[in-house]
Amino acid sequence: MARFIPSSLLFCAAMLVVACGEDAPPGSNPAKPAAFTATQVASSQGLAPTRGFADQSGGGIFATPEGGAVRLRLDGSRAALEPHPKNIATAGKVLATFRLGPHSALVETDTGLFLANQGWLIEPLWQQVLGTGIVATAQTADGAAWIAHPTGLFQIQGGTLASLKLSGQALSGITTMTAAPAEDGLPGLWFARQGKLNVVVASAPGVYQVRGTDASLTAGETVEALAGLGAGTGTSGEVWVLTSTRVLRRNTEGWTTVELPSRPQQLMGAGRFLWARSDTKLFVFDADAGTWGVAEGLPSGTPTLLAVDESGCAWVELNGQSLAVSKGAVPRLQGLHQGMLLVEDGLVLRATLPPGSPPKSVAFQLDQAQEIASAGPDYSMGGLEADATTLKAFSFATVTPGNHTLSVVSRFEDGTEARRAVPFTYQPLTTTPSYARDIRPIHEARCAKCHTTSPGRPLNTYELWKSNAQLINASVRDLRMPADGPLDPQGIALIQRWVASGALP
Repeated sequence: MARFIPSSLLFCAAMLVVACGEDAPPGSNPAKPAAFTATQVASSQGLAPTRGFADQSGGGIFATPEGGAVRLRLDGSRAALEPHPKNIATAGKVLATFRLGPHSALVETDTGLFLANQGWLIEPLWQQVLGTGIVATAQTADGAAWIAHPTGLFQIQGGTLASLKLSGQALSGITTMTAAPAEDGLPGLWFARQGKLNVVVASAPGVYQVRGTDASLTAGETVEALAGLGAGTGTSGEVWVLTSTRVLRRNTEGWTTVELPSRPQQLMGAGRFLWARSDTKLFVFDADAGTWGVAEGLPSGTPTLLAVDESGCAWVELNGQSLAVSKGAVPRLQGLHQGMLLVEDGLVLRATLPPGSPPKSVAFQLDQAQEIASAGPDYSMGGLEADATTLKAFSFATVTPGNHTLSVVSRFEDGTEARRAVPFTYQPLTTTPSYARDIRPIHEARCAKCHTTSPGRPLNTYELWKSNAQLINASVRDLRMPADGPLDPQGIALIQRWVASGALP
């Protein structure tokens, strides 16, 4: 057991590691992929065959063949992405892009690191601490953001970096990393080091343990890639492991060996979907349905998985062309992301449909309640009409606190349908925060360095916070701000509750 102990910018911790066992392999689970004709959205923008970031609301951030950073929309067109005018360093050739949150990414260039956020490439204050060579990033269920680097394992805390150390030594040599529950169900950060599996868990706020795992790796078997799937409503997340000989899966039922037609070379997960590339084949696993599929109809050649998102879409590079590949024309949701914490009941969401034939109908469904048809792309999650008594299309008044799932369903003339299910957590307003007691400390700790005069809009007074309350609320709730790393869940909840209760001084 160990703590992050402050020491200027970096923190350290001493922890105990238990070695992985080398018992008999877990039970086998043959995959039976069903062929499907892949829905494809091609982009005229070519992409380099290097890691990218896929935004669950559509599009993503990738590297071009020339080494530039490009932001693509759901239809494959280019969107704005420019260096922030307050940057000191110049973004060089893009080496890779990594996920930091639902809508933000860390872009690694040969001149340093930059955060891609709201159309800007922003130079973080801590970029010179790390430099290039990032191995992986992950965000655990407790909201912590992690970076694996050749020099060690780091956590973004309060806009600075924390270094997790073992017996005073940096955890260098990590080769792959992902977020998924530990064996006991605690939010976990899985990583491979020296070919073996370990998992970091927070046993208390600021107290971390590095544990071995109960994965049974055979003699000489090494870990090559990790992929984590998030939790669904009533369903825990899970971890997938690509080893030198096979694919392993661990969920609440324990470890199993998953037998695909051939061993994959790539493994990526997001939301409740896992993608695997084996030679020229792309396989996808839907954890909620418990089914495997294999994509057909793709151009000939060997695809490279660049990124996957929570809707079940994979971005690939194939023969110099970039494609977004999915099992169907899955709608996206603007305004609600996977695992979002909600405390208010007045959100208005928008369904975004991929290019192609428009559906004949779009419907929304909360959990197992009756579907609500939508004449347009917008949907209200509660609140009152102008008469102050009539409920809107849906009200949270009867919704219990806890985990729920909102689904948007598109149905087409040929009888097919495409569904996007987004789990979220509802914690109704129970306290009334004030700016002076609750919000001003957050501003001073995390916002003031950018929002006193510049580069962001001024937010250094109560009046400015109140006049921008809805914009601030959306940016924090979506994990788009602060730009140097997300707030902890308590801070996000405080700001939401402050806005929902009237933005009191």
